[in-house]
Parts: sequence; C-alpha cells; structure tokens
Amino acid sequence: MHGPLGEVVERDPAGVAARIVDQRTEHGIPHTVSCRALGVSPSWFHKWRRCPAEPTKREVGRTMLEKRISHFFHASGDTHGSPRITLDLWAEGRQVSVNTVAEVMAGLEDC
Repeated sequence: MHGPLGEVVERDPAGVAARIVDQRTEHGIPHTVSCRALGVSPSWFHKWRRCPAEPTKREVGRTMLEKRISHFFHASGDTHGSPRITLDLWAEGRQVSVNTVAEVMAGLEDC
C-alpha cells in the first residue's frame, strides 16, 4: 500500500480493522464499502478482524512443525541438520520438504 493511508494500515492494522467494524456497527456501513474507502481488501479485513485471537491453520501447523524440528534437533545432541530431521518428520507421517525444514531451522534461535 502506498501513501499516508497505507502507512497507517501497516503501522496499526488491527486499529484499521476495528475502525471498519465501528463503521458497520455505528453507522450501518457495510464492511466492503469501508474496505474500499480505506484501500484494503475484504479478505485483509477478515484476516485482521480475528487477529490475534485466532491463529490460522497454517500458523498453527507452522508452530507445531517448529516444535517438532526443535525436538528432533535437541534429541540428536544438536547435531542433525535439515536432511536428517526431514527423515524424522517423514517417519511421523508429516509431509514436508528438506527446504522447508532448513528454512524453519534457520529462523529458530535454538537450532
């Protein structure tokens, strides 16, 4: 998003979503109209309306994956890399690529 309004959305997305809800509640303005006026998509609004109370399925899955990767890394004495940990995850029935495991490991402080 560009311009001053885009900066507001980036700085305080939950506040913008709350403002859209307020417009609907207080003035009966449909959220689609408010979204258009503020330059955000309705899907963006729905995402931020429920944040942070409800993480997405993808976020929950990513958190679980991070926990399992950390578990296998520490269980190996902090020696196994992404190829070996991927095999451990596959043995659990998880469908994940070596590249995804490497990316997650790079983002974790304890790996």
